[in-house]
Amino acid sequence: MLDSSCWLEFFADSPRADLFAAAIENVDQLVVPVLTIYEVVKKLAREAGDEVASAALSLMQRGQVVPIDLSLALDAAVNGLPIADSLVYATARRNGAELWSQDADFEGLAGVRYFAKA
Repeated sequence: MLDSSCWLEFFADSPRADLFAAAIENVDQLVVPVLTIYEVVKKLAREAGDEVASAALSLMQRGQVVPIDLSLALDAAVNGLPIADSLVYATARRNGAELWSQDADFEGLAGVRYFAKA
């Protein structure tokens, strides 16, 4: 499972895109929070255009898309992170997924593979 920053690096084909390619391309194991889809599609549509956003959506939907429900929201409410990070982290924990992130808010948390930005 990847947070939105990892997906955005991948779709921008940034120098860091290769860090996240293997996880993204392993769609059988991919868990995708619906909130991450929202964040990625919104940013790509604004900055790269609707065609790129549509391609991203198509790829992201190949994974297991996890909606936000009351139970997930309550799990997220107690982990002390900002709202979006909280929901993403709760999704990872609930689904037994390792969360890949570049966000310093996740550094040191259980079940997180953190990639510090240089």
